[in-house]
Amino acid sequence: MLEQIRVPRLGPGRPRTKPDKVRADKAYASRADRAYLRGRGISCTIPEKRDQVLNRKKLGSRGGRPSKFDKADYQC
Repeated sequence: MLEQIRVPRLGPGRPRTKPDKVRADKAYASRADRAYLRGRGISCTIPEKRDQVLNRKKLGSRGGRPSKFDKADYQC
């Protein structure tokens, strides 16, 4: 989906294909989607799914770090 984005520039040149930031809903909260955005250097604001949060808490210290989520930025 991100390959189809074209943001026109003010002057001459190719349009931008990489957004600065992506805001998405919980449907895009998968590990693969986050890894893809991280690999392209795109910051993202995506809330975590409830089952992923519960599973991470169940695993305790082995559950990993929760993903960064800015609630104020997401509500814009």
